[in-house]
Amino acid sequence: MKKFILITTLLLFSFSIQAQDKKAKDLLNQVTAIVKSYDNIVIDFKYSLNNSKENINQNSKGNVTMKGNQYVLNFMGVTKIFDGKKSYTIVPEDEEVTISTVNENDDSAITPSKMLTFFNSGYKYTMDIVQDVKGRKIQYVKLVPTNSKDPRKEILLGIDVQTKHIYNLIETGKKGTKTTLTVNSFKTNQPLSKNQFTFVSSKYPNYYINKLD
Repeated sequence: MKKFILITTLLLFSFSIQAQDKKAKDLLNQVTAIVKSYDNIVIDFKYSLNNSKENINQNSKGNVTMKGNQYVLNFMGVTKIFDGKKSYTIVPEDEEVTISTVNENDDSAITPSKMLTFFNSGYKYTMDIVQDVKGRKIQYVKLVPTNSKDPRKEILLGIDVQTKHIYNLIETGKKGTKTTLTVNSFKTNQPLSKNQFTFVSSKYPNYYINKLD
């Protein structure tokens, strides 16, 4: 009898986990569909990195404008422009511009647009807690990398239940490092300049141009 109860309990638990996984997957699919429906996205964000063991506590802000696979990212004093073919990394502190060709079909190539849909493969996911953040209902989904060599232990993805926009991302490393990216502002379908994603060399007359290919 005890064995029967144990088996029944395990089956019910397994069914519960599968149901959670489906709810988590459905929610992530909705996030992906919403992101792809916009002509462009403009995000202001806050980034923090913490490791109490190493006494590391860093905070910074940034912003990114995206349209399709094109983007302009401003973060930690560096501007990165991707026009769909080439990447331009502009570092004012060094007065240097690095130009390289990016293969968008390369799964290992990390871009801001992929950061909004990175969760579609390579993770196990379950529904986690729900939090009220200044009147907004944020549903968290826990992502665990399927690759055992991944240095990340888990990722919590906070999703605004009403808008299906990503509110924040909390990444915990296996060595105790925690990085948090919080979206302060999420604007869509903004009027953009025709040259929004074009690198204009004349703006950087004294910069060293480093062409990698």
